[in-house]
Amino acid sequence: MPARVRAMIEERAEAAGFSALKRAAGELSEAYREGKPTRMPAADHVAAYLVTRMPATWAAARAALGEAPEWNVASILDVGAGSGAAALAAADRFPGARDFTLVERDPSLADEARQFLPQARVLAADAEAMREFPPHDLVIAAYSLGEMGRDLTEALWAAARVALVVIEPGTPRGAARIALVRERLLALGAHMAAPCPAAMPCPLAAPDGCHFAARVERSSLHRRVKDGELGYEDEKYSYVAVARQPAKLGGARVLRHPRHHPGLIELELCTAEGPRHERVTKRDRERFRAARRAAWGTRFGGVTTVTETGAGEDPGPDSHGQS
Repeated sequence: MPARVRAMIEERAEAAGFSALKRAAGELSEAYREGKPTRMPAADHVAAYLVTRMPATWAAARAALGEAPEWNVASILDVGAGSGAAALAAADRFPGARDFTLVERDPSLADEARQFLPQARVLAADAEAMREFPPHDLVIAAYSLGEMGRDLTEALWAAARVALVVIEPGTPRGAARIALVRERLLALGAHMAAPCPAAMPCPLAAPDGCHFAARVERSSLHRRVKDGELGYEDEKYSYVAVARQPAKLGGARVLRHPRHHPGLIELELCTAEGPRHERVTKRDRERFRAARRAAWGTRFGGVTTVTETGAGEDPGPDSHGQS
């Protein structure tokens, strides 16, 4: 995240005190694992959210948006914005954007978002109660739809002039929710943008689900609060990105951790034709080199990409995904 935002978070944490911060962080983590709505009853809960969840949300949103095409985005709507992490990630991905609107029902988080994004309009409102949203080029809903009892998919898509990106936790429940949102958006006429290699029905059936991981750099305070030894953690997330116009789609995605054997790497891929088991041997040096770099969630080169109207080109082994 921007250095200015990180410094502001450190100030909030210092004011809360370490003991209260650690206790609140544990309560938030438990609620997150159980899929419960995030509530901020006290200042220490807000500070704990900023220290632990905001960096993870920023990392996941920035990784998902990094897979999106080079859309022409001048305005951004963040629904269920929390403290504004996804909007900050979108501003980093699309620096030409100048018009920001954030919708967040928790007044404490809405106040934080105003501090982090002083140029944005922040509406302290319950998105679930809104029948329509103001049109913007890019609409984002990050870690928010799962906390709502009403399906907002159609309303979010109606507000998206260029594209819509929905992100949920990389849990079986989150992946299943993204699969339903994906199906609904394609039925509404949206064009697939990422992460899928084609706009076909999802080949994965429950309890299997598609998810990715974004590397989150931990601050020293973050490590202490979560009793972590490593300077990073991996935030698992599921997402779908769709657009008004057809886009050139990426290559095959690695669906499982690659299995490495002497002189052989086995990959489970999602391709435009559906799931495929791939065996890559050292005899094919270029593909073997690409397979050695492949990880769960990354694109794997050597498979033809497509648009929704025709064939494209191979993205090559250096195409980037999330590992």
